[in-house]
Amino acid sequence: MRIAVTYENGNVFQHFGHTETFKVYEVEDGKVVSSELIGSNGSGHGALASLLNDKGIDVLICGGIGGGAQNALAERGIELCAGASGNTDEAVEAYLRGELINTGANCDHHHHEDGHSCGDHGCGDHDHDCGDCHGGPEGKNVGKRVRAHYRGTFNDGTQFDSSYDRGEPLEFVCGAGQMIPGFDKAVADMDIGQTMDVHLMPAEAYGEHDPNAVFAVEIAKLPGAESVSVGQQVYLQNQYGQPFPVKIVAKDDTTITFDANHEMAGKELNFRIELVEVLEA
Repeated sequence: MRIAVTYENGNVFQHFGHTETFKVYEVEDGKVVSSELIGSNGSGHGALASLLNDKGIDVLICGGIGGGAQNALAERGIELCAGASGNTDEAVEAYLRGELINTGANCDHHHHEDGHSCGDHGCGDHDHDCGDCHGGPEGKNVGKRVRAHYRGTFNDGTQFDSSYDRGEPLEFVCGAGQMIPGFDKAVADMDIGQTMDVHLMPAEAYGEHDPNAVFAVEIAKLPGAESVSVGQQVYLQNQYGQPFPVKIVAKDDTTITFDANHEMAGKELNFRIELVEVLEA
């Protein structure tokens, strides 16, 4: 069995139609035996569905997806598991354990326009989606696909993420906007085998906490919102029909309050980065 996951920065990319990279997992006897990254080589749900079909994909795991894309996948016999977030490896493991829930097409409503949808994601603890958060850095590695190990900690020393613990370096295109600005900048001019410690202020990481990103909506306008609870992460759609993650921070009988800030917005972050390999673009 071959499973494809929409991929960005080690995590499930949240809009199928704009996917630039898939991580493809080869599964035998219910266990992952290998994985690789492939480019999308096209745009739009029809082209992407055809690509996955040509690659022999049996299952697609993704975040947000529209009805047209869902139909295109169904026509090609590809099983869909939408509504996932977080680390792609963990999403696949959750699917293999039968714990990943398919929310189906979830890009049909508009946030703050005609309506809302409220779909629970299937798995994962972090959603480090920062594809549009900075301009490109300068350095010899910019534009090249690189592999780097890292360990991320808060200022008190608490670890929040580590590629070492997962046993696999993070692979990304340096300077392509797949990483937070400070991480990209650090790797841009590193040598293979070099290790660097960097301290990032919020502006170089996930930005400052924006109080305007905390908002309340009437429960009556949110199909499915009756069953969600405080602390849960769900997805809403913006005016372009693209899903974005929000956290439920309050709920009463009539309204529900969401926080659309990234979970690490406003935080200073520390990374120890080891450049493992530099590949061609």
